Amino acid sequence: MKASIATVSISGDLKEKLQAIANAGFDGVEIFENDFLAFDESPRQVGRMVRDHGLEITLFQPFRDFEGMPEPLRGRTFDRAERKFDLMQEMGTDLVLVCSNVSAVAMGGIDRAAADFFELGERAARRGLRVGYEALAWGRHIHDHRDAWEIVRRADHPNIGLILDSFHTLSRKIDVNSIRSIPKEKIFIIQLADAPLIDMDLLYWSRHFRNMPGEGDLPMLEFMKAVAATGYDGYLSLEIFNDQFRGGSPTAIAVDGRRSLIYLGDQVRRAESSSLTLPPMPARAEVDGIAFVEFSVDEAETSVLSDRLRSLGFRHVWRHKSKRVDVFRQGDINLVVNTDPDGFAAAAYALHGQSAYAMGLWVDDAEAAVARAVALGAERFEQALNPGEIEMPGVRGVGGGILYFLDHKSALARIWEIEFDPVNDDADLQLVALTGIDHVAQTMRYEELLTWLLFYTSILNTHKTPMVDIIDPAGVVRSQVVESESGSLRITLNGAENRNTLAGHFIAETFGSGIQHLAFATDDIFAAASALSANGFATLMISPNYYDDLEARFGLEPAFTDRLKAHNILYDRDDHGEYFQLYSPTYGEGFFFEIVQRSGYRGYGASNAIFRIAALRRHLRPIGLPKL
Repeated sequence: MKASIATVSISGDLKEKLQAIANAGFDGVEIFENDFLAFDESPRQVGRMVRDHGLEITLFQPFRDFEGMPEPLRGRTFDRAERKFDLMQEMGTDLVLVCSNVSAVAMGGIDRAAADFFELGERAARRGLRVGYEALAWGRHIHDHRDAWEIVRRADHPNIGLILDSFHTLSRKIDVNSIRSIPKEKIFIIQLADAPLIDMDLLYWSRHFRNMPGEGDLPMLEFMKAVAATGYDGYLSLEIFNDQFRGGSPTAIAVDGRRSLIYLGDQVRRAESSSLTLPPMPARAEVDGIAFVEFSVDEAETSVLSDRLRSLGFRHVWRHKSKRVDVFRQGDINLVVNTDPDGFAAAAYALHGQSAYAMGLWVDDAEAAVARAVALGAERFEQALNPGEIEMPGVRGVGGGILYFLDHKSALARIWEIEFDPVNDDADLQLVALTGIDHVAQTMRYEELLTWLLFYTSILNTHKTPMVDIIDPAGVVRSQVVESESGSLRITLNGAENRNTLAGHFIAETFGSGIQHLAFATDDIFAAASALSANGFATLMISPNYYDDLEARFGLEPAFTDRLKAHNILYDRDDHGEYFQLYSPTYGEGFFFEIVQRSGYRGYGASNAIFRIAALRRHLRPIGLPKL
């Protein structure tokens, strides 16, 4: 598979774009005309710069309002085309994209358009160039790739072919199986773009909300399966118009783009036999659960965090044989407290302060999981090992933290017994009966959200849920969940757009994205709340007004509402069951714990978010005041 991306897809000037595209591992680049026109170098110099980066110019685009024009406009279109051909030859590319006409004066007619393209093909052939025709979803007469193909077929010229763009086909819900009968030699290039499902004008949707394959909601796999059925083996090229991408990091967006193409190609290869040539990679990892979450802390803060974990019902069960690392356990939950002065944990503390900087996942094959992640552009994490330690496969994750992989078929299954000594924790505290980690909440800048959705869903056998707006008194936080079908892994990804929200404060004050809260599961939240109270654990105080409304909204019995209120437990219900939530106050710059009871309920209590955020914000240090 050869991968290309249009320069319009990423931010920066042309030089910056090309550097990012080359570094991400693309083979080619589409030169968007406006990017060239805004650049100071000549076409010949631009072509040389592209080739110096090891890239090929796959396409020059776009050439607009060509076919079906009345005279004298028709004659001018061919004059314009000749000028574009001059530029292409200087630049060193042989393919131009002609998009279907949107002019109000354009005349319809398949044969008229075919005649125009035959003449254009003759002119292109004299220069050794090719012309690709694309049906814009909002074209005046041609807005369906089937009609565009009929024009190309009737033109019957070797230098005239079809350009298929997934957005233009899928946004109009055109049957993709119509692609299967198109001869592969007449498909000059495939352009790819996904998008969230939004009911709006097609042009506006296309110009502002496209994203990488796998980041949106369009049936990209079905489109590509139809393309693969033709035997097409040319370039797959990304053409993404997105306001967020235009203001983002060109390096990050280019890496996302390359990852999206590899992931999509892998899906096609696994779905059916195809002509795509891809390096082999393992399948998406099956996640059995969260093995541990690891905190980096300073020696002076260790006792405070340890006491807090004990009040939550955790017991100190392991101490590392050679490092200042301790393990606290309850049910299937392992929390690692790392105060070692050497290694990555110390570096994470120096940058972020106390933080949950690493997470380990139980997967079917740890080495296969990390191999797939690296093949998809993730950075493998490695650090020096002490004698007797086991190498735990891992990659860099959200906020530069670590995502580790463990499995039950290697020595990793016995990591605690091998590297740690048992500890007898005789703290006189009640068990809280927490059974596991229900979900992990990671907070990031909004512009990072799509990056990490693609990261998780391409590496792990998970799916993403629809985006939800979390209402904070100081703004809106966009939230989307990555989860496995069984519920063995649930990660809520929260994108903050300003620093005044609780999520934005966390990012600003901890210098980056990361895990902001852990939600523990219990089978009896009232018993858990009683045990927490007995242990001296302070729960988050919820406004009494919330419970008055709750009772009326759900028709709850007053005695039941009183029980919720007495323990500061929030409540929600959906078509599948009930959901109970209990929170800690915030610690440090916005980290907190949550305890939930899930009885068939499939969501995450979004309707309660505004109330718990308002309560949590009361515990934050006001912005501008010094840290204590």
